[in-house]
Amino acid sequence: MADEVKLYGVPGSPYVSRVTTALKLKGINYELVVEDLSNKSADLLKYNPVHKKIPVLVHNGKPISESLVIVEYIDDVWKGVPVLPQDAYEKAQARFWAKFIDDKCMPAIFKTIGSHGQEQVVAEAHEQLQFLENELNVKGKKFFGGDNINLVDIAATFIAYWLGAAEEALGIKVLSKDKFPKITEWGGNYINCQVVKEGLPPRDALVGFFKKRFGNA
Repeated sequence: MADEVKLYGVPGSPYVSRVTTALKLKGINYELVVEDLSNKSADLLKYNPVHKKIPVLVHNGKPISESLVIVEYIDDVWKGVPVLPQDAYEKAQARFWAKFIDDKCMPAIFKTIGSHGQEQVVAEAHEQLQFLENELNVKGKKFFGGDNINLVDIAATFIAYWLGAAEEALGIKVLSKDKFPKITEWGGNYINCQVVKEGLPPRDALVGFFKKRFGNA
């Protein structure tokens, strides 16, 4: 019997994009169940009663929540292109950097967007992004995963694509090529990967979203 794979989410979410990238990397057929976040479905609330958030992956009736947990689950269940390194140390490092992105980088970047690029807030974001810049310098490769994308690249999806749309919408600059040449180069490489590109929303739609949400401060 074929696997039944449903993904509850919205196309414009960077967290949903993380999951779609992993699914496409593995060549998994899935159904995207589009949620109305202002009126969440009974299924979403049933499948993720703790956080009541997207994305949720439902595999043969069993729900998995939280984007990076879902990505690791996909890697464990389906063979093919690996998302996590096979080496135990490298795997631990990938998990460390993915968690760093969620715990440190994302809050700093969201704060920057909310402040409309206030100088001190931007400086705080730069402090976190510099760690990623340094890591890419150490790797000396195309991606955080080396020559192929892995968990860390997927975790940094927002930085590669959504951040640029926010900068355009609000007329701010957080990620300059002069200051972060390696991240800028990585971001271009990442969003031009076919499996990533297929799951990205139109840029003009994101620019419109950020203008509407943050443009009247």
